[in-house]
Amino acid sequence: MNTSKAKEKRIHCYNSSQKILLVGEGNFSFSACLARALRSANNIVATSYHDQYLQVIKHPTSITHLEELKTLGCLLVFEVDVNKMDTHPVLKEMKFDVIIYNFPHAGHYCINETSLWLIEMHRKLVGAYFKSASKMLNEGGEVHLRHRDDSPYNKWNVVSLAGESGLKLKDKVMFHICHYPGYSNIRGGDVRTNETFPISCAFTFKFSLDLLEIDRDDMKYNEVNDDGLEKKDLDVLVHPKKVEVLDQFVSDTDDNRVSDQTKDHEHACDVSKKEEDHDEQNLLKKAESNDENEISRIGLSNSVSKTELKNHVKDEHIKTDKDVDVVHELKGLSLHDIIDQDQDA
Repeated sequence: MNTSKAKEKRIHCYNSSQKILLVGEGNFSFSACLARALRSANNIVATSYHDQYLQVIKHPTSITHLEELKTLGCLLVFEVDVNKMDTHPVLKEMKFDVIIYNFPHAGHYCINETSLWLIEMHRKLVGAYFKSASKMLNEGGEVHLRHRDDSPYNKWNVVSLAGESGLKLKDKVMFHICHYPGYSNIRGGDVRTNETFPISCAFTFKFSLDLLEIDRDDMKYNEVNDDGLEKKDLDVLVHPKKVEVLDQFVSDTDDNRVSDQTKDHEHACDVSKKEEDHDEQNLLKKAESNDENEISRIGLSNSVSKTELKNHVKDEHIKTDKDVDVVHELKGLSLHDIIDQDQDA
């Protein structure tokens, strides 16, 4: 028996032999869940968009998870932007077996999720993630995206976005939060921050590099291969009709596998969607006054235009005067000092 396999720890899609990168963590509860299950975080790099001071202000519940991750050997990296994470000073030389982004969201701008403008913002964020992540994979590595596949979220067209970065859908698995004990999905941004959000009809989309495209490009653009064939000879060998048939075969096989799995969940998604719509109506009524206060705080009205909105809201993060004051107070303190202050309070 392979002793390394026998000692390997697993939790659903992940195991202790993989080098794992987590992107856009909220309160780091998902990273901590993986680390506990795998009995170590030496193979995990967990990142946040915020700096470490703003992180604990916006997500106080992350303090416990951050301490646990440090104890288990996790590398914590702050101020990581998915748009350019492949060039981040800490990450640019690293390669990973799995890169994970859970429920990406471009920000809450007090407008409905069905807004075409907001959908396009989400698509730009996810597209940037795919573009960066595709450059950070080990051979055979995967890019994972957890995402709802009901309306309006299915209008993001994440599979086609991945294709633009040379990634092909490898698998699509129904996501159940019970598979990840301790994980709490929370909102980011500044609108009802730290509240949970509905995750019905959610899936783990697994993408890998499209090796057929890569192999074809290598064959066509290498001047000479091991057998001494020149580029013009290789162009003849890559017969367009044969490539087209092979492309269609691979595409049909993948589509059929994903389609069969998805059909099993369609009915459950429809039922969950109806229940969620009812819950969201109640939530919207309850949060209406809070949203109006949020708009007033940044000097906007309910009739604000999209252009005005983009001018007032920057990088999806609206820092209050109180937040800025606290950040200034914390500058120069270590994460350990911040945690000590939180425990004393």
